[in-house]
Amino acid sequence: MLSAAITLKQLRTLLSVAEHRSLTAAAEALHQTTPAIHSQIRKLEDLAGRPLLMRERDGAGYVLTASGEAIARAARRIDANLSHAADDLRAISSGFQGHVRLSTVSTAQYFAPLLVRMLRDALPEIDVGLHVGNRREVIAELDQGRADLAVMGRPPRAPLVRSEPLGAHPHGILLPPGHGLAGKDGFDAVELLQETFLVREEGSGTRALMMRYLDRLSEGASPPMIELSSNESIKQAVIAGLGIAFLSLHTARDDLVSGRLVLLRGMGLPVMRQWYLVRPAETIPTAACDQVARAITGFAGAYFPALSGLTG
Repeated sequence: MLSAAITLKQLRTLLSVAEHRSLTAAAEALHQTTPAIHSQIRKLEDLAGRPLLMRERDGAGYVLTASGEAIARAARRIDANLSHAADDLRAISSGFQGHVRLSTVSTAQYFAPLLVRMLRDALPEIDVGLHVGNRREVIAELDQGRADLAVMGRPPRAPLVRSEPLGAHPHGILLPPGHGLAGKDGFDAVELLQETFLVREEGSGTRALMMRYLDRLSEGASPPMIELSSNESIKQAVIAGLGIAFLSLHTARDDLVSGRLVLLRGMGLPVMRQWYLVRPAETIPTAACDQVARAITGFAGAYFPALSGLTG
């Protein structure tokens, strides 16, 4: 039986080769010899009954076959489960009843620390850990079992998840003070699309929402864009006059209050979406995870930055 014969060493060897695309580099990372790595892969392929690695087209390295991807997905979940067990043991030894991993998209970093503090105040018997990443990273954590719960915008189609709305998530277009479009009650779409937009990386939920909004203004049109690595760098670049930005208003609350940034007024703005609490659908939650989920929904969005008077 495959599951009874495979070892953790073989699985971790496969993951290392997949990560480094090289037997030699995997051997260095795992402090083993290259022949030992080759032997572990060969044994795993014999157990699977099919190749798990193949050479890239240019011959530069190894990539996973479809069968290798299936084994690697299982290996990542096993590693995540073992990591969870280690976290639970550490939490129990420290006097907690359990450990819950909460992941949030980077846009939520402006309220996630307050949320975790509120959770720790309300549930002092549970150790709550926080990880902040981009949308792709959070989805990967849900898929691989590394996150018990996640706070994000639009829930993913895959993996299968259960989601509950947490509250309104407004988005708007941010301008530097004194910009030609600032202070007006409307805007011309053609003029707006001539502006340079400062954006996050491909795959960002905010960027996808921005493109859908701009497409409604002028189908197929795409403005000039400059890609930056974080919401904070985007805001600073807007303040400096490098361009304008479509961002979650929860990321910009303090800058709007202080006047360092101003909002564009006009058709369809702000764009209203929802924050969601998301959990893997195929994972049986622990009692601690259920308690944390109930607490988050019970807070009724009290941790969100206040935007009253800024979006009217």
